[in-house]
Amino acid sequence: MRLRLLLLLLLCEAQGHAAPRPNFVLLMADDLGIGDPGCYGNTTLRTPNIDRLAAEGVKLTQHLAASPLCTPSRAAFMTGRYPIRSGMASQSFIGVFIFSASSGGLPTSEITFAKLLKNQGYSTALIGKWHLGTNCHNKTDFCHHPLSHGFDYFHGIPVTNLRDCKPGEGSVFTRGIRVLVFIPLQIIAITLLTLAVLKCLGLLHVPPVVFFCLLCLAAMILGLLLCFLHYFRPLNCFLMRNHEITQQPLSYDSLTQRLTADAAQFIRRNAGTPFLLLLSYLHVHTALFSSPDFAGRSQHGAYGDAAEELDWSVGQILNVLDELKLTNNTLVYFTSDQGAHVEEVTTKGEIHGGSNGIYKGGKANNWEGGIRIPGILRWPGVIQAGLVIDEPTSNMDIFPTVAKLAGSPLPEDRIIDGHDLMPLLQGKTQHSDHEFLFHYCNFYLNAVRWHPRNSTSVWKAFFFTPKFSPEGANGCFSTHVCFCHGHFVSRHHPPLLFDVAKDPGERSPLSPATEPRFREILAVMQQAADRHAETLQAVPNQLSLGNILWKPWLQMCCSSSSLSCQCDRENQAKGASR
Repeated sequence: MRLRLLLLLLLCEAQGHAAPRPNFVLLMADDLGIGDPGCYGNTTLRTPNIDRLAAEGVKLTQHLAASPLCTPSRAAFMTGRYPIRSGMASQSFIGVFIFSASSGGLPTSEITFAKLLKNQGYSTALIGKWHLGTNCHNKTDFCHHPLSHGFDYFHGIPVTNLRDCKPGEGSVFTRGIRVLVFIPLQIIAITLLTLAVLKCLGLLHVPPVVFFCLLCLAAMILGLLLCFLHYFRPLNCFLMRNHEITQQPLSYDSLTQRLTADAAQFIRRNAGTPFLLLLSYLHVHTALFSSPDFAGRSQHGAYGDAAEELDWSVGQILNVLDELKLTNNTLVYFTSDQGAHVEEVTTKGEIHGGSNGIYKGGKANNWEGGIRIPGILRWPGVIQAGLVIDEPTSNMDIFPTVAKLAGSPLPEDRIIDGHDLMPLLQGKTQHSDHEFLFHYCNFYLNAVRWHPRNSTSVWKAFFFTPKFSPEGANGCFSTHVCFCHGHFVSRHHPPLLFDVAKDPGERSPLSPATEPRFREILAVMQQAADRHAETLQAVPNQLSLGNILWKPWLQMCCSSSSLSCQCDRENQAKGASR
């Protein structure tokens, strides 16, 4: 009897001294290529802090974004589910949110890892870029806002960083303006000139009202263009702190320093309790920016300056963890939302996109360069330092990994596509739990990846591929991004097959002559795609034309007196922040 009591006491004491739940610091770059950090092979960009993270943790070399575009990739990351399951996969040419006053966004029915951890008593914060919607029906319902998805604190931009947000950096709407404005104006001008000549020659009677109407139409088109160019920046490029606009339009002056300092303050405030920090950088998405300490210092122009400032910020966060003696109880994850945007080249020929290393393609397509992203995890004493893993993993895997470590059960009413990474990271298994991965180009299933259990091969089959332009280029330079359907793609019957374990650059498609099991492999992958399709349910399309268009009743503005929408309350809000 005494022995039983002694064993019971020892068991209770052991449980009482169980390792505390870890903190989580998730660092996400924007458009950073896998070929940019030094730890992935770059020898000219200086990224000592990202490299330090890799040396002290695990580096994943086949870490994959669930989508090659910002909005759907981030939706998948937050929920552990393919974006098509939440309606965050567009069926049109526009695959992301552009306007702050759009009604689409991550549905309230979706469960994020922030929501799970908040229910487990974690303090949660998102600092930086959101890009998953804001409002649904009015400008104060905040149905898609980070605070409605499990974050206690938000400081950042609700949409994204664009060239149009920074004066003098050009516009992402150049092609649209040419089609919707310049071509109609040219047609009107030619019509006016033709009618005037015919009237002067006496060949046609043209009432003056016709000329008046055509001139009014031209004036209206020009007026709308001028209004768009004047108001886009203040109406869409602003900083928020929780539900309040604090800077409109946003200022790039010391922006990375401000957000980094706020992230450090969040860690300090919550050092005594479990916390989740998602620091979602604006770097290195265009418009590129950097502070005077970094401007002109790199070997790669404005892009390199921004990338090196990003690395500095990573170092500041790691230093705070060291200072507060939180390093050994914090899982740090570093990644990018998708591959580098290779088509980002200015009219002056300056390269404003990053490097995807040996991999083909980039952002907005499912060649390896668009979806293979940095993946680094560090947790001293739990994850072996300096380990390199070449198994297929996904950014969707962070959801179940974080949830399990925090002691949260996974939702049972939905399919979770991600898998817990810890067995792989700790060497308890040598093989990824992802036998199949499905690569979507927006709404459309673009490719299937198969890593058989008993093989080192990683097969990848493309049902269609984007038409690069100009011919022979490594991207869709004529349209700035690649599109997913219509005449912009080439369809493949049979699918284009690669073994990316042997041909990571996807240079040599296989055929029955070069791969004896060619048809058998494709048959297995088609069956997997069919089984996957059976698990999909019809959901509202959050990126439909109706949901992404600007809606004046959803427009947030820090000034109620006019559409000028100009204010700078960053310092005030800083003092009142949590």
